[in-house]
Amino acid sequence: MKDIAKYQGIFPAFYACYDKDGHISPEATRALAKHLLDKGVKGLYVGGSSGECIYQSMAERKLTLENVMAEVGGKMTIIAHVACNNTADSRELAAHAESLKVDAVAAIPPIYFHLPPAAIAKYWNDISDAAPNTDFIIYNIPQLAGVSLTVPLLQEMLKNPRVIGVKNSSMPVQDIQLWHDEGALVFNGPDEQLLSGLAAGADGGIGGTYAAMPELYLKVFDCFQKGDMALGREVQNECCRIIYKMCSTTGNMYAVIKEILRRTGGPDVGSVRAPLAPLVEGDYAIIDACVEMIKAAVAKYC
Repeated sequence: MKDIAKYQGIFPAFYACYDKDGHISPEATRALAKHLLDKGVKGLYVGGSSGECIYQSMAERKLTLENVMAEVGGKMTIIAHVACNNTADSRELAAHAESLKVDAVAAIPPIYFHLPPAAIAKYWNDISDAAPNTDFIIYNIPQLAGVSLTVPLLQEMLKNPRVIGVKNSSMPVQDIQLWHDEGALVFNGPDEQLLSGLAAGADGGIGGTYAAMPELYLKVFDCFQKGDMALGREVQNECCRIIYKMCSTTGNMYAVIKEILRRTGGPDVGSVRAPLAPLVEGDYAIIDACVEMIKAAVAKYC
């Protein structure tokens, strides 16, 4: 029986935390985990796109998850993204995540080669088999993975009793309705459409900008639950305006978010790993504007 309640809510996508030399910082990792716990979010999504997973070794990904679990394991719901671009490494990360007692593991499909649905299903089931006592979540992000989840593929995956749902980062809100109607738990992925995703049937949200302004996304979720859609739209629209401003920089968006996090009372978690672009001088005025927008919105709505 799926425990839906522990997956309903706001899940910030956890950022890679680096020291001044660009190595994974256990101290910063723990500090960020505690910071988000204190903000009152439901849980964390560790090791995904926002965690720069494709630029990290398996040892680094394990180190991050170990420190997250040491700090907040058992205090909030933890979903560990474990996909690598081969089955063996993905299975190793899944088994490691289960050994730490995460609540769920998640995986994108293999990237680069476009595999047929049967091969993708085998890849996901093989990963799930390596964590036999842990829930499994499909990560659908076709704009980056190059492969889209389909209803027949989801139906095949739902034959696996450990498969509970989908983290859906495709842009069509209709996809959320499709997965929901198949009986899957669904997380809204695109931050810009959290409210729309919830209305279409999403149980919660996982987002890359959530950690920079968790109060606002918690407010959107609260408005939806209370049926106050007018206020929910108002707060959602303000989140979107802030995101558009974040995306107007030269540096990578996660470099921007990490600096915003630092300037709004969060821990210093470093920059981003090459080849992601670091901040340039002209970005700081935009970051200042984002900080002020966030502070004003939190003061107004929260």
